[in-house]
Formats: sequence, structure tokens, C-alpha cells
Amino acid sequence: MTIIKSAEFGEEDAQARPERIVSGELREFAPIIGAGERLESHDHSHTASAQPPSTARKIREAAKSLLPDSLFVSLLHHKCIGRYPNLLHPVAFNEKILQRNLHPDPRYIRLTDKLQVREYIAGKIGDEHLIPLIAAPDAFTQEVFDALPEAFVMKANHGSSFVEIVRNKSDTSFAQLKALAERWLHTDFYYVARERHYRMIEPRIFFEHLLLDRSGQIPADFKLHCFGGRPGRPIIYILVISDRFGTATHGDVYDIDWNHLDIAIGDYKRSAAPAPRPPHLQAVLDVAMRLCEDFDYVRVDLYAPDDKVYFGELTFTPGAGVLPFTPDSIDYEWGKLLV
Repeated sequence: MTIIKSAEFGEEDAQARPERIVSGELREFAPIIGAGERLESHDHSHTASAQPPSTARKIREAAKSLLPDSLFVSLLHHKCIGRYPNLLHPVAFNEKILQRNLHPDPRYIRLTDKLQVREYIAGKIGDEHLIPLIAAPDAFTQEVFDALPEAFVMKANHGSSFVEIVRNKSDTSFAQLKALAERWLHTDFYYVARERHYRMIEPRIFFEHLLLDRSGQIPADFKLHCFGGRPGRPIIYILVISDRFGTATHGDVYDIDWNHLDIAIGDYKRSAAPAPRPPHLQAVLDVAMRLCEDFDYVRVDLYAPDDKVYFGELTFTPGAGVLPFTPDSIDYEWGKLLV
């Protein structure tokens, strides 16, 4: 895999010159660093907007694209976490994820691509765990739109938050979805947070079955942070996102025994009381354990409507290494688990 290197300011330079960070020289770039468009708290939590970017945003994005990767991630980490990262000797979870951004495992490319990963998942746990694929056309045309069912989900394979839920096709139009799809396809997701493996993914639009439970609701999203690379069972923390596309979204963290932990990830609010233990929790854990067994860390996203378990995605750089934890000490506790 080709690793993108900056000609202006390499990683080693950034690590060897920490005085540039503390002196405030880097802070002059802060106004052109966005708020972290792809954090865990915003990962698929809302359908993507079809509104075109403003001129000011285009200028800001262009300026950001000129920053070397190490400099960019250091500024973004400081903006979102409140401190500059140690890229030379990472200790915290987010710092180690930043290292993955800059030096990704070649496997991340195929397994992060939301279309290519389907083959891997089918071979690993069986295609019964895949959300049915409606279409993955070479081009999104009027004919493709006309052939879609009344309800579906439109996605792009090369990034996060590229999700548009369509419950009734009559409420939208080909022109609206085409404009949104074109915006996604022309977004180089690498530039959002410098996750280099995303740059190697060829953008595609595809359509999936709209997954609903028996009550007609979109099921909760199980994001299982799996720390393996050790003998025996992996260590797993379960982030459950409820009412993700509604008005009462919550994010609750549980251990494998369904103890409600006093942890918040991103800006998700914890529920006042824990949800009932899912009757098929063990099936969810069994699938996650199968999918994480080849990695020292991966976040396995699953859906568990009624008595079934469906695969969502594999994420190797959650929150792009700028994921706030409450309390902040969790960043360091999880850092010890990621070897």
C-alpha cells in the first residue's frame, strides 16, 4: 500500500519539534481546523445533508488540505480533546488511533470499504449476517432509481456518515438523491481527519434494504470496542446508540455482563436508566468475537433487531483519534488495552 507522505513537514519533524506546538506557532492554524466532522458522536447519527458547502467552508477546507498530516492531526486532537498528542510515544487510546491514521495496516483498505468488506464478512460469519444489498451500480441513473423499492438506504462505501434513509420513495426524487450522491462521491474522506487508508478506497454508491425491527423502528446500533491480541476472550465494551435517527438519541456503554458503565463516548448522552438486557446479547457477542479475533483492536458495528444479528461495519480508527471520553481517564485506560 502506498503511504502518503508530506513533502513539507514529515511525522518525524513534528515529533522532534514539540516546542512548535507549545509555543503557540501551531495555534495560528486553529481557525481553519474544523470541529472534527467525523467523530464517533456524529458517525451515522444523522443522514447527510444535501446542502452544498458554503464558499467560506470551501476556503477553509482548501486551507486545511495544505497542512501536513502530523500537523493536522495534532491540531485536530488539541481542538477536540484539549491537549496535543504524543505521536512519538503514544500512550492514550486516541494517540494510538492517530498512529493508525498515519500508518494504517494494509488490511484496513479492503475491510473499511463498505462494499468490499461484505465478501470478507460472508466468508467469516456467513452471508446471513449481511444486510441485503439492493444495488451497487457503476452509475446512479434514473433507471436505477426507478428500480429501487419504496424503502431503502443509500450509502457510500468510502467514508462515514454517508447514509440517507428513505422510508417512502415518493417523498424524495432522483434529482435530490443524485445531488447528494455526487457530493459524497466528490468528497475525499482522507482530508476530513487524515485517515490514510480511506484515500485508497474507490468511491461507490450502493443501496441496502432498510433494516427495521418488528415494531417498524430502526434497531439500536451496537458498537463493540474489541481489544484482542491476547490469550483467551477479548476485552469488549459495548456502546449502544438508541433512537439514532430520532430526537431522543442516547449512547450507553455496557460491559459484556450488561453492567451500565459510567462512561460517555463523544457527545452522546447516557440514558437515565440502563436498557433491558437484550435476550440475544450472547449472539451479538459471539459474532463480535469472531470478527475481532484477527486484530489487536477493532470496533465491530452490529444491528440486532428482534432475534437476528446483522453486520454494520468494521472500524479501525474510531473517531479518527479525536474521540472525547468522559471521564477523560478512559482515554488512558483504553490506551493500555491497545498494544
